[in-house]
Amino acid sequence: MKLKTIAIFLIAACAATVSLSAQNPIIKGQFSADPSAHVFNGRVYVYPSHDIPAPADYARKDWFCMADYHVYSSDNLVDWVDHGVIVDQWSVPWVNAAGYSMWAPDCNYHNGKYYFYFPAPQKPREGVRGGNGIGVAISDTPYGPFIPEEQPIQGIGGIDPCIFIDDDGTPYLAWSGRGLQVARLKDNMLELDSEPVTISGIPRGMTEGPFLFKRNGKYYYTFPWVEDARETLAYCMADNPLGPYEFKGKFMEQSETICWTNHHSFIELDGQWYLFYHHNDYSPYFDKNRSVCIDYLYFNPDGTIQMVTPTLRGVGTTKATSLIQIDRYSNKSEQYVAVDFLNSEYTFDGWKAILWNTTQETEPRWISYDRVDFGQNKLNTATIRVHSLAGGKIELRADALDGPVLASFNVPGEAVWAERTVQVSESVRGVHNLYLLMTDGNHVEVDWVNFK
Repeated sequence: MKLKTIAIFLIAACAATVSLSAQNPIIKGQFSADPSAHVFNGRVYVYPSHDIPAPADYARKDWFCMADYHVYSSDNLVDWVDHGVIVDQWSVPWVNAAGYSMWAPDCNYHNGKYYFYFPAPQKPREGVRGGNGIGVAISDTPYGPFIPEEQPIQGIGGIDPCIFIDDDGTPYLAWSGRGLQVARLKDNMLELDSEPVTISGIPRGMTEGPFLFKRNGKYYYTFPWVEDARETLAYCMADNPLGPYEFKGKFMEQSETICWTNHHSFIELDGQWYLFYHHNDYSPYFDKNRSVCIDYLYFNPDGTIQMVTPTLRGVGTTKATSLIQIDRYSNKSEQYVAVDFLNSEYTFDGWKAILWNTTQETEPRWISYDRVDFGQNKLNTATIRVHSLAGGKIELRADALDGPVLASFNVPGEAVWAERTVQVSESVRGVHNLYLLMTDGNHVEVDWVNFK
């Protein structure tokens, strides 16, 4: 890992209320995994785990390494605020401070408090040999400060806790440990109020990372499931939070980026459901460094979950006046368009779109980017960050390949990246899909476009 990357991690770990703006992945500048998302007072909060480079005192350089938790929030699923570290392995009395195994957490609201649940390796002590405990930290706000309890929840061990509050206010805890488990909690949110129930009927394969939610009177117990080589996302349904549950199958296939794990959560916001999950987008050659993504989620009339295909575009509406990362496309021509890192040595710099033509065909190479908000005032200029050794021509159009031409750029042949600004030729207002076309040239690379 480069020193620059390590510095970014250290800065992010100490900072609070840092603004981030992203498509997929939604969090830039540091790795994030196992996203637990909730809506509190109309704002979305995400509690992920935090992959970091293995420090000198951690022997397993080839394994997951996590020492703390951040919380992020957004009011539009596009612009995210990093509220900084809320819990770390050095500040919890019962946690082994050299464990670096603070895996998937969760948080929920109950009786005026926010309860943050997290797994971590325990310090060996009288009556405890070690192993994973599940701890609780409590706050008056969803972003902290969170005060950890002196001891983990008694009577259970394992990883990946999920806290679910039913419509009648009854809390339930789901977790992974000797199979997938669920139990009712006491109203103090710190003790079990029932014997753990093991979720049965799941076809053979490794499971972990449960997320429990309710929709239209049905309970969904969802989880990563290794059917083959890597984790898919699968689920069961029941009429009671303690079951019995019926296995329903998968709703996301294995990662095409060869990420061994996946981990997820669901929210409903303004009538639309969303799936939060992780893949290794910023770390294609080391899948223990992951990044959080979001995509739209839909249900069938019988309540079963439709398959979700991961996208680069993600969700939400992008302002035309922001940097539109065109490489996070919604669609593209079938051939002669690719995406690559701007800087393979520091992947958080993001990606570029590459359009080329090696056969001198006249059919344009194109990329579409959905849901761009041009506002209600006339925009005057368009800017593109572009690179081409041989030069070419790029057009920006609205709504279709033959839609109104918003801007046209003559791209000169240069050895360096450059920003080119032109006058907008036809102005549009409101939300439109944006199309970028290479109408001339052999090889053009594009980082972003925006309008002013």
